[in-house]
Amino acid sequence: MTSKISGGVTITVETFYQQEYSNPLNGEFMFAYKITLENNNVFPVKLLRRHWHIYDSNGTMREVEGEGVVGVQPVIEPGKSYQYISGCNLRSEMGKMLGTYLLENIHNKKQFNISIPSFEMHAPFKMN
Repeated sequence: MTSKISGGVTITVETFYQQEYSNPLNGEFMFAYKITLENNNVFPVKLLRRHWHIYDSNGTMREVEGEGVVGVQPVIEPGKSYQYISGCNLRSEMGKMLGTYLLENIHNKKQFNISIPSFEMHAPFKMN
């Protein structure tokens, strides 16, 4: 598990290898990640956009950008948290992701970026 505080929001990430959706013989490795965002600010925030950098251990990098997360733009009240689960496919047994969320302070409509901590994904058989 990885955590970071950025812009008054605690971001915690936990990853899971998805063996049933992976096919190592074809270079397909599926991972799920659970992200929890806890708003430590005194104002509510709305998650507007995400921007990911995804790295495979084979040296490739790709970017994913879009509105919200898993089809929603959640509003997180002060002292509350929002959690979602998503997935990432890699072409190698190991990789990492990092990125940013664009948030909006609901009270004054100011937008700001927060950093998503870098987190690693490893197929369990590579950890021996």
